[in-house]
Amino acid sequence: MTQTCGFVAIVGRPNVGKSTLMNHILGQKISITSRRPQTTRHQVMGIKTEGDAQFIYVDTPGIHVLEKDRNKAINRFMNQAATQALRDVDCVIFIIDRTRWTAEDQIVLERLATVEAPVILAVNKVDRINDKSSLLPWLDEVRGRREFAAIVPVAAKHGTNVAELEAEVAKYLPESVHYFPDDQVTDRSLRFLAAELVREKIMRQLGDELPYQMTVEIEEFREENRVTHISALILVERQGQKKILIGDRGERIKKIGHDARLELERIVGTKVMLNLWVKVKRGWSDDDRALKSLGYDLD
Repeated sequence: MTQTCGFVAIVGRPNVGKSTLMNHILGQKISITSRRPQTTRHQVMGIKTEGDAQFIYVDTPGIHVLEKDRNKAINRFMNQAATQALRDVDCVIFIIDRTRWTAEDQIVLERLATVEAPVILAVNKVDRINDKSSLLPWLDEVRGRREFAAIVPVAAKHGTNVAELEAEVAKYLPESVHYFPDDQVTDRSLRFLAAELVREKIMRQLGDELPYQMTVEIEEFREENRVTHISALILVERQGQKKILIGDRGERIKKIGHDARLELERIVGTKVMLNLWVKVKRGWSDDDRALKSLGYDLD
């Protein structure tokens, strides 16, 4: 049979379930998730091969309004990363949250105006709509906002209608040889995934206590005698943030390290020795040069 292969950008405003959707499609975690908006900061590629079809999904940061404290270099980077993912794709999945339409949803829609690829609208979290009778009128209303290739109600967390969404995407994969080996699931390295997992555990532990000005840099990643040694540097911008991260008698950083280590051991398949360090680096999130050195690079 003829092989098909194509790129599929997953876009939407922050916290609508883009990463959750991609992880469910792949059957494993590639993109980190948390309840906080803007958890995803990079383009993350997830590859799914089924027989002669290869889907290359690109998870993206949430497109958001740049204003006041959000108009920092890191926020501009995230918006650029999401917009760049729309170039040369074969299909776009535009995700919205239930029957809510916000100013940021409108911004995403406007960004899609110049995209020639078909756009599929995924209405996520429909399992959390209390009045199910409101869904059909809402779908009729949203259908008038642009010509969508399809509109699919889904619940990404539970997998509801995700297979139907994948079937719609499959219609737009062009004939092509597969770009990746059939068993490859991402273009990202274990080193990158380790940094992301540590950041996820921090965001889940601290919730709103810690501002967005936090990132993780892997300083050591090596395997020796079936033990993977990982040293991760956690960067914050103020001394007070460092105290919050470490916690009383170091209990918080220990809990973060424990949770990250258990998940990393499942991913790398060896015992993991994880060392975490916290350092104050003032202004890193609004410094283009610092961002590039920390891996925030669109190239």
